[in-house]
Amino acid sequence: MNSPGTIDYKLLYEQQLSLTTELEFKIQVLTHQLDQLKKMIFGSRSERFIPSTPGVTQGVLFEKELTEGEACSITETREVSYLKTKITKGAPVDHPGRMKLPSHLRREIITIEPEEEISGCKKIGEEITEELDYLPGELYVNQYVRPKYLCLVKEEVVAKKNRGEDGDSTHQIVIAEMPVRPLHKCIAGPGLLVQVAIDKYVDHLPLNRQLQRFSRVGVNLPISTITGWVSGVCELIKPVWEALLYLVLNAGYIHVDETTMKVLDKDKKGKTHLGYFWVYTDSIHGLAYFDYQPGRGREGPEEILKDFKGYIQTDGYEVYEQFDKRADITQLCCMAHARRKFHEALNNDKARAGYALTQIRLLYDIERECKDYTDEARKKIRQQKAVPILNELGKWMQDEYIKVPPKSAIGLALAYSLNRWDKLKIYTTDGKLCIDNNPVERSLRPVTLGRKNYLFCGSHEAAKRAGMLYSLLGTCKLHDMNPYEWLKEVITKLPTHPNNRMDELLPHIWCQQRSTELAD
Repeated sequence: MNSPGTIDYKLLYEQQLSLTTELEFKIQVLTHQLDQLKKMIFGSRSERFIPSTPGVTQGVLFEKELTEGEACSITETREVSYLKTKITKGAPVDHPGRMKLPSHLRREIITIEPEEEISGCKKIGEEITEELDYLPGELYVNQYVRPKYLCLVKEEVVAKKNRGEDGDSTHQIVIAEMPVRPLHKCIAGPGLLVQVAIDKYVDHLPLNRQLQRFSRVGVNLPISTITGWVSGVCELIKPVWEALLYLVLNAGYIHVDETTMKVLDKDKKGKTHLGYFWVYTDSIHGLAYFDYQPGRGREGPEEILKDFKGYIQTDGYEVYEQFDKRADITQLCCMAHARRKFHEALNNDKARAGYALTQIRLLYDIERECKDYTDEARKKIRQQKAVPILNELGKWMQDEYIKVPPKSAIGLALAYSLNRWDKLKIYTTDGKLCIDNNPVERSLRPVTLGRKNYLFCGSHEAAKRAGMLYSLLGTCKLHDMNPYEWLKEVITKLPTHPNNRMDELLPHIWCQQRSTELAD
């Protein structure tokens, strides 16, 4: 026992050791956060993982290493032979030839006659060389000419005579009616209206840059005019957008995700409001519905999905947990998000993270194998091959989680998957379900590219309208359709199209009808 006034060096040593351990862990956590931040800013977003030893097992990672003899016994040997062809000098070499240009492109024939005298010569053939060229998009004017006619109204003359009135001739002016146009009294025709929308929401060209392009050909338009065109097109297609939502909500299986969008807000001077596009994708029928909400709270998806029944696949965001409490909804989680956590933990614990990534890669190999199978056959393959891997991986995660610091990168990765493990395995119970939420992630890419170019939406109403175009043009993309052709025909038909048949104008249905018409 130490006497009063003496220093307990053992206690000081233990305190210092504890402090050092704590600081080392903090340094590890902060280093991991810095690595992730640097990757977000400078690095590649790819999460591809190639294990250093294919077929590695848990024993190799955490138990004894294989002896040389054991390693040789499991080594797969492949013999690869290469056929070398010697090319003799001067011998002709087959060339694949120049790429053939599409036959539907307009050909401008340019005939070049030889300078030599050819009178009396017989033509024996010709050499044809094709060159792909380009003219800038042309603005042109549709000039509607409607002749006026002064016509004699004979019926009125006869009626006046029968009444004993003066029978002088009665005339009236006759002129043809203007055809119905998408936007009444709008200077822009359907082709220009559609091209403005396509340039912004498919090719991500902001409206101010489009105006600069118009000014180069002598057409100067105010920004308010072209903004009004986009607004008018959105109001026109709103019923089709609502018909799309009805089909998505009756799909029985949808993916849900959200992404940010900066929005100008008159109540926030000098700042932008951070709004959100919530995306609901039906990967089976190729439908994507975008709904803009000012916030990231549960109110938006709760309202949209209040009558939905079936499967919902999401990431780990806590807002989606409300759907798991409903008896008519089964919530799935995304294996790609679980994989991402382990990929981020590679620098923290390469052995454990590498093992998890290797097993997850096996699951994706199974998905590639049964990609083109029927739903029933895919379910059977998953039950035979994927379920055993998932069971072993889940048990391994539980065993390893108690061995690592909970707040370390590997600890957070293990906790993320363990907390959602049952939801991560649900995809094996039904062949139509996906292993991850990537279908909706792909639908979000146009928004990501768009906000890098036009930076923000001008108002909350403009963001809502942008959601309409992203929905319908994104659905065109999912069906490999030409969005220009679809939108031009639709806005031309909409002013006279029956309200109870809006579903006929949806991209995938329109495409089927066009295919049928062409076949006939």
